[in-house]
Amino acid sequence: MKLLRFGEAGAEKPGLLALDGTLRDLSGHVADISGAALSDAGLEQLRAVDPDSLPVVEGNPRLGPCVGSIGKYMCIGLNYSDHATESGLPIPEHPILFMKANSAISGPNDAVVMPRGSTKTDWEIELGVVIGTRAKYVSEADALNHVAGYCIANDVSERDFQLHLTGQWTKGKSCDTFGPTGPWLVTRDEVPDPQALSMYLDVNGQRMQTGNTGTMIFSVAQIISHLSQLFTLHPGDVISTGTPPGVGMGIKPEPIYLKADDVMELGIDGLGRQRQVVRADI
Repeated sequence: MKLLRFGEAGAEKPGLLALDGTLRDLSGHVADISGAALSDAGLEQLRAVDPDSLPVVEGNPRLGPCVGSIGKYMCIGLNYSDHATESGLPIPEHPILFMKANSAISGPNDAVVMPRGSTKTDWEIELGVVIGTRAKYVSEADALNHVAGYCIANDVSERDFQLHLTGQWTKGKSCDTFGPTGPWLVTRDEVPDPQALSMYLDVNGQRMQTGNTGTMIFSVAQIISHLSQLFTLHPGDVISTGTPPGVGMGIKPEPIYLKADDVMELGIDGLGRQRQVVRADI
C-alpha cells in the first residue's frame, strides 16, 4: 500500500494511492496515518478495505507529511562512505545520530524556506524508515519486522548553523520546513530489500545526487537494532538514514548552496518523488 495524508497543514486527512493512480479518502476507516494504524494489525485492517469503495479525492490537494504525529525524527549522519569523504570527515565506527525538530517536518512539495541569516542551505536526499511496532533491544535479524514502511526524506541542512554555531548538528537541521517527508509511506511488503533502492536529487534540473542504499555503511536493520539498544522506538517514529554524495557542501572547487527560487526535485525507486521551491524568509 501507498499511504498518504492530504489537505491543509495541520488538518490533513488519511488517504491511499490506488493502483489506478487516484487518491482515495481513508478517513472513514482510520483517523490518521499514525500510531496504532502503523502496526501490522492496523495495516492489515487497511489492506482489507477495497480501494474502489473509497471516495475519490478530486482536484490536486496538497500532500502533507506521510506520517502524522511523528514521535521522534531521528537522522543518521555520514552513512555513505563517499559522502563522508566529500565532507572531509572520517567514516564512523557506529551510526551517528542527531535529531531533527518535529517543527521542521513538512509536506513533500511544500516550499523550503531558508531562515534569516542563512548563507549555506543544502540538500540531502535520504531513505526514510517509519517504525510500525515498538522496538526495544531488537536484533538485526528481527529489526525489519518492526518497520511499517519507507518514504523519501529531504534532510535540508543549513551548514553554517550546523557546523559553526556552538552546539550540535541539530541547529542546522531543524529550521522550519527543513524536513520534507513523503509523498507517501510505502508499506514494507512492497519494499523487499531496502538496501537496493536507487535515488537521485536535481537542483534546477541539474543532477546533483545519484546513489543507492546498497552503499550505506550501516544498513536499515543495523540502524534499527543499534538505536533500539539505546532507547525505545515507537510506532510513528521516523529514521532518516543518511545521504549519498553530491551535496552542495562537497562540490569542488567551491561549494554551491541553495538560493531563493531554486527548485529541488528528488526521488527513490518505488517511493515516489518530491518537488520543493526554495524561498527566503522575510
